Amino acid sequence: QVQLVESGGGLVQAGGSLRLSCAASGRTFSSYAMGWFRPAPGKVPEFVAIITWNGGNTYYPDSVKGRFTISRDNAKNTVYLKMNSLKPEDTAVYYCARSKFSSGTHWRESEYDYWGQGTQVTVSS
Repeated sequence: QVQLVESGGGLVQAGGSLRLSCAASGRTFSSYAMGWFRPAPGKVPEFVAIITWNGGNTYYPDSVKGRFTISRDNAKNTVYLKMNSLKPEDTAVYYCARSKFSSGTHWRESEYDYWGQGTQVTVSS
């Protein structure tokens, strides 16, 4: 059983930055790819970042590419999402999720088996 707990969300002005954290419990954290997902109201739900099990590869959709950076520290069982140049359209609840796989690009919710409770990110104009 794996538990994920997100933190770091909040209110920020457009152009600002936030750093989200996802703390995971479980003995097999380092074996799986991880992702950050946002079901933004009025927008297409999407994974905004994916990282392979050892952090060797990362993936981003065009909507956040160049602005968001995902990283992980397996020794601390923690995944991070650094968000720069935030826009109002980035407003959403951000969820940390564990992939069913160790590598590759997986953009569907069904390809993830554990989810955190989410952390709210609100970007004001």
